[in-house]
Amino acid sequence: MYAIVKTGGKQYKVSPGDTLKVEKIEGKIGDTLVFEEVLMLINGEKREVGRPLLSHVKVTGEITKQTKGRKIIVFKSKRRKGYRKKRGHRQLLTELKIHDITI
Repeated sequence: MYAIVKTGGKQYKVSPGDTLKVEKIEGKIGDTLVFEEVLMLINGEKREVGRPLLSHVKVTGEITKQTKGRKIIVFKSKRRKGYRKKRGHRQLLTELKIHDITI
């Protein structure tokens, strides 16, 4: 059994026992989260697709870590003008452990 959930403007395929990194969600380590924006549910041969969401399905998970992603270098330049700009970015991430998918 797995589901497709939407969080942080992205979609993730989750099943019970999975760990995943998503964009930062406010909360402390050990807090329980309930994802109510479930787009699709696959349970064996049975498939349910929401239009746009499945209101009777919820995914519960727990925050295990609040971290930062790897550093991304953003380099801008314009040829023949001497314009160069180098910036770095580290995305704030939340690591989740998925516990259950309830119907």
